[in-house]
Amino acid sequence: MPIVYFFGNGEADGGADDKGLLGGKGANLAEMTRLGLPVPPGFTITTDTCNHTFSNDGQWPEGLEPAIQEGVQKIGALLGKSFGDRTAPLLFSVRSGAPVSMPGMMDTVLNLGLNDETVQGLAEASKNPRFAWDSYRRFLYMFGDVVLGIHGTRFERARKAEFEDLAPSSMSVEQLEALCSCYKQVIADNVGAFPQDPWEQLSAAINAVFKSFNTHRARYYRKSHGISEDMGTAVNVQAMVFGNLGDDCATGVAFTRHPATGENLFFGEWLPNAQGEDVVAGTHTPFPLNAQNDSEATNTLEAKHPEVYAQLDDVRVKLETHYQDMQDIEFTVERGQLFLLQTRTGKRTPAAAVRIAVELAQEGLIDQETALLRVDPNLLESVLRPVLDPDARRNVIATGL
Repeated sequence: MPIVYFFGNGEADGGADDKGLLGGKGANLAEMTRLGLPVPPGFTITTDTCNHTFSNDGQWPEGLEPAIQEGVQKIGALLGKSFGDRTAPLLFSVRSGAPVSMPGMMDTVLNLGLNDETVQGLAEASKNPRFAWDSYRRFLYMFGDVVLGIHGTRFERARKAEFEDLAPSSMSVEQLEALCSCYKQVIADNVGAFPQDPWEQLSAAINAVFKSFNTHRARYYRKSHGISEDMGTAVNVQAMVFGNLGDDCATGVAFTRHPATGENLFFGEWLPNAQGEDVVAGTHTPFPLNAQNDSEATNTLEAKHPEVYAQLDDVRVKLETHYQDMQDIEFTVERGQLFLLQTRTGKRTPAAAVRIAVELAQEGLIDQETALLRVDPNLLESVLRPVLDPDARRNVIATGL
């Protein structure tokens, strides 16, 4: 049995039935690739590999390192890029993916492969120096926090000492370069020099994702949700696509049905010229995916990028039909091209669960027995409680994020 499963260019070693081995994220990336959907190429390191590492004092199993090297070379060949190359640098996201979804519990590293040389190459290849240095400062912060264990507040204090309240989004290229130097100094002061070797970065990030399975918050989440302690996590190493390259780029999350009400409405949020963590970090206010009940909304993905929205809407139908359930989708738009980074069964309220199950049965996607099994009987009591009338007259006393 292989320990690394490749996906890309319409082909994948695994699929949706391999969640125990590839985790939910890896299995669904493989499945979407097989469906012909636009998924950036990558590979998944199995949950068995994670458990082996835990059982052997952090030592990787024999064959993992060459398998990773082969996967990296295969991705580079598909994209015409090379890992660590200054001219056409190949960058990666490194993400966790347990067999059972644990949202926000485990770690991710983006823009991996950047260093003092490749950032210059990225600036030249993209013809956008600001994008390159912004990506580098993001990577330094995330690598320092997730991999090296330096709390993010130390980076924030250093930034404010140097730039006061100036946000990175408002900085010039020269200021972003200075911020990167500032972050490297934080790393040097706490753990030693920042590793410039991309292969060293990749090995350290993979180990950090393995270890994130056993953090206090992850163990507490599993205990409170009745999730097994010995399932391990897969690691997904995937070619980066960039939502922060300019005005024709974006990132967002979408639900194939409304997760609060269960209505058959495409629902979600997006940000222009941003990376994925910007949507969930609370540092930016995202825009709605579509107009819904506000016909005059102009900041929607549907209004700003109608062709991308139409493609995403087609993806919505294809995924929900294939999985026969409401899906939660993560996507990035790079220079007008849509890429899918994840799909999973979407979280929903008890009331939404009832409505979705009934309507999927009515639409013929599932049978009545399956519909009944989709609804947790322990939550039905909450569905029957009195609720506030959403159409009732109200006086707004405060707003917030």
